[in-house]
Amino acid sequence: MKKLMLVTTLTALSIGNIQAAGRDTISVVGSSTVYPFATVVAEKFGKKTEFKTPKIESTGSGGGMKLFCSGLGVSSPDITNASRGIKKSEYNKCIKNGVTDITEVHIGFDGIAIANSKESELFSLTRKDLFLALGLKVPNPDGSQTLVDNPYQTWNEVNPELPALRIEVLGPPPTSGTRDAFSELALEGGCKQFDWIKAMKKYDKAAYKTLCHSIREDGHYIEAGENDNLIVQKLERNPNALGIFGYSFLEQNDDKVQGSIIEGQSPEFETIADGSYPISRPLFFYVKNAHAASIPGMKEYLKEFTSEAAMGDEGYLLDKGLIPLSAEARADLRENVSMGTRLVMN
Repeated sequence: MKKLMLVTTLTALSIGNIQAAGRDTISVVGSSTVYPFATVVAEKFGKKTEFKTPKIESTGSGGGMKLFCSGLGVSSPDITNASRGIKKSEYNKCIKNGVTDITEVHIGFDGIAIANSKESELFSLTRKDLFLALGLKVPNPDGSQTLVDNPYQTWNEVNPELPALRIEVLGPPPTSGTRDAFSELALEGGCKQFDWIKAMKKYDKAAYKTLCHSIREDGHYIEAGENDNLIVQKLERNPNALGIFGYSFLEQNDDKVQGSIIEGQSPEFETIADGSYPISRPLFFYVKNAHAASIPGMKEYLKEFTSEAAMGDEGYLLDKGLIPLSAEARADLRENVSMGTRLVMN
């Protein structure tokens, strides 16, 4: 697990020789899961201040990091949203391209829902079920400690207690933070329940990760792009399919879709907040401190996003499905943001 060290830099907001001047609108890219939260903040910010409403684009966490780390200046975004922490490889790319002063903002938590149409039977799944249904390679059904290309065609082949429906799951592409989190929390969570596979991590970590994170490519998992609303629409048209997206989208569309029970826990505010729902994750955005002094409204936008009115226990982002940080964590976060605390990865 990566180690993070936060170092306060007093010069972060006074870099005069790297100007993003010439653009008077804040540019935000990144996660489709964080997108609705950022959009609401941007709209409120645009209405209550003299600054222009920030431009928010849904590019996926990976796509956002690629744009964010491309360099400094008007052609690159100021902020990237992410539904997982920045990777060491992305951080290194940022440093290489001169993006050396970044503040990490942990805004709260989200759960990953495995949902289907309300016209269909509610699924009750385990992470082991999900791995066997969606893994590229899985343990041989004959019980031997060997791997085979995934042979399962229907859910009841995976688990006799599940419906006799074709395995058909609509989910995000590899560039999505939701895909990364699903692979780590759900697929790997099921994969390592096989003791002989779990043991691989000790002597061949790369092979273990490849096995536990790789998704089948034979039509049972359908990449549905970065637009979670599109997945909801497709689930309405296909009641036999399941879809993968953030809890916030489940809550916003609870008249159309329902979240599967995972190991006895429903994806709900309380179960995600207390950690009992097994597929939950932190949400972030990352800020270029060098742009904060140059782009009009940057400091004010950050203040709005991290305010109690937005992300507090009764903040307006909770209506969109955000699971908040503790009051103490929120206070620390606001201090880090106001000081431009710099993220350093060892």
